Amino acid sequence: MSDPASAAPVRFRTGALSPRKPTRFRFLPDAPARAALAEDLDLLALHALELVGEIRPVGRDELVLEARLTARADQACGITLAPVPAVIDEPVRRRYVAGLATPEGDEVEMPEDDTTEPMPEVIDLSDIAAEALALALPLFPRAPGAEFGQALHAEDGVTPLSDPDLKPFAGLQGLAAKLAAKGDPRPEEG
Repeated sequence: MSDPASAAPVRFRTGALSPRKPTRFRFLPDAPARAALAEDLDLLALHALELVGEIRPVGRDELVLEARLTARADQACGITLAPVPAVIDEPVRRRYVAGLATPEGDEVEMPEDDTTEPMPEVIDLSDIAAEALALALPLFPRAPGAEFGQALHAEDGVTPLSDPDLKPFAGLQGLAAKLAAKGDPRPEEG
C-alpha cells in the first residue's frame, strides 16, 4: 500500500491552477528524498520534513503560496562534530507576480518584500521546502557544553603569540597597577 502523501503532486504548472479557488497541498518526501536533501544541506540526518499549505489566486496575474514547514534534523556541531538536533516550525510565503521583471545590474536594491518573485511556469514544492529549510536551520550549531579552546601555533623553539600579546596596550595596564601598588614614584612638586 502506497503512502497517499507521496502520491500528491510535487510540481504545479501555474497555468493549470484554478483562477478562483486555492489549491491545497501537503509535501511529505520519502526517506530517500530526505536523505538526498540532507546530503545537499550538509546535515547528518533529516528525520522528518513536511510542507503543508495552499496556492491561491490573487487577481488575474498573481498567486500566493502560504505554507508551514516542519522538520526534524541533526546537524554537526561546529566545534565537536557531535550531532545537534534541530526542530523547525516556520511559516513559508511566496508571492508570484506575472510580468515582474527580475532586476539586473551590478548593484541592485533589495525590495522591501523579499517574498515576491516573477511568476514561474512551474511551482516545485521540493525546491521551496529545501530553500525554506536551508534558511531556517541554525547557521552555527553547537552541542551543549562545546566551547572554543585556545589554539596556539608556532614553529619549534618559538613562543607562540597569545591573545594578550596581540593587544599592545595590555602591558600598560600591568605597569599602571605596579606603580599604584608601590606608591607614585613621581617627585613632589614644591
